[in-house]
Amino acid sequence: MLTGLVALPGGSFRMGSTGFYPEEAPIHTATVNAFAIERHPVTNAQFAEFVAATDHVTVAEQPLDPALYPGVAQADLLPGALVFTSTAGPVNLRDWRQWWDWAPGASWRMPFGPGSGIADKPDHPVVQVAYPDALAYARWAGRRLPTEAEWEYAARAGSTTAYAWGDEPTPGGALMANTWQGHFPYRNDGALGWAGTSAVGTFPPNGYGLLDMIGNVWEWTTTRYSAHHVVQAQQSSCCPPPLDPDPTVSQALKGGSHLCAPEYCHRYRPAARSPQSQDTSTTHIGFRCAS
Repeated sequence: MLTGLVALPGGSFRMGSTGFYPEEAPIHTATVNAFAIERHPVTNAQFAEFVAATDHVTVAEQPLDPALYPGVAQADLLPGALVFTSTAGPVNLRDWRQWWDWAPGASWRMPFGPGSGIADKPDHPVVQVAYPDALAYARWAGRRLPTEAEWEYAARAGSTTAYAWGDEPTPGGALMANTWQGHFPYRNDGALGWAGTSAVGTFPPNGYGLLDMIGNVWEWTTTRYSAHHVVQAQQSSCCPPPLDPDPTVSQALKGGSHLCAPEYCHRYRPAARSPQSQDTSTTHIGFRCAS
């Protein structure tokens, strides 16, 4: 069953930020047409329905083409994906390779590799989906992926504050999103008990009634990533750009994830953005559709 859509009016808003990371600048006025966006990220159960109907094989389940990845060791060309692994203690946060590992056999069915599974997480966001997988699901559903501007407009829900719910990350001590609790990357105390993805709707909706727009999983958009915002008069699109022939081209991700921590990734805000190559699948990236 597809996620219900929430219809949003078109309008203009102030997009971006200059208070956190340079790639969020410049603050500018963006305009979107009226559109609808799914109430929550696509779940494991929903993605399983898509795969059953289409026999879709995700990027993570396919071996890498050595012609596209010259110099990569043969063992690393096997089907697999990136998985997060906590470190034993404090580490230099400038080297992400200390907590990300390549796991042969990791896929949406087994997010952390053979031996892991999702049988007990049907209502969690699907992960280990690369950009082409998200596009394929959207086409099957008769929908599309949102642009970065549409996504931020929906996440802000009319707010102009740093966070969708105000200027304090935990107003009155309330945890508003599934983000890292503890000391990254070695101690996660869990967000309301969840150390990893959480069931959609565990945390409060935003002002538009949308769930998990912040935290839980990063979400794909159809906007090509650039080091700063490319200011355009119109930010809505009925059709996404085609897949780039170079699968390492980066798309803009939005929303932050359960791995975001203030000392490393203070990106659980509507304005936050991050690059990710189209061919990459990880344990903290999902998506939702628009229409």
